[in-house]
Amino acid sequence: MKKLVAMMLIGGSWMLSGVTAHAQAQAPPPKEGSAHVIGDQELNLLRKDLRSKRKQLIASNLKLTDTEAAKFWPVYDQYVTELIAINDKKFAVIQDYADNWGKLTSEQSLSFIRQWLDMDIATAQLRQKYVPIVSKVLDGKKTATFFQMDRRIAMMIELQVSSQMPLVQDQQ
Repeated sequence: MKKLVAMMLIGGSWMLSGVTAHAQAQAPPPKEGSAHVIGDQELNLLRKDLRSKRKQLIASNLKLTDTEAAKFWPVYDQYVTELIAINDKKFAVIQDYADNWGKLTSEQSLSFIRQWLDMDIATAQLRQKYVPIVSKVLDGKKTATFFQMDRRIAMMIELQVSSQMPLVQDQQ
């Protein structure tokens, strides 16, 4: 079911590209039931593209002086490195769900949702950890703005991913 996960990532990429208001035309996400299966290398490129678009969006909207930027971007890169580790686990949970959808037991279904929620908690804890770190290099308003933007982007991607996933109860 790599197709499902790929569709979700493409959709997330599409959502971010719409937010950044690029003039380039974007390919629509593949239709349900399409025969195209995406490989691991393509998935990794899509995920890298999402991270790049996220950084571009933050850079274009967070008004930083040169001094602030020199201090902020290394902290941001460190934050993203830790966020990638969480998202890799979340991606694995979603991939497992996609691979096993249609044959999930009640216990497996509960395990899936608990794991997914654990990743949400880990992301919130990471943000909590980084608020004081970012506030050492940016003032309170810019720190709050960064985390607002980070949450907005994450919620857009989460909405896109969630809306593409079939409900557990719909499996035959």
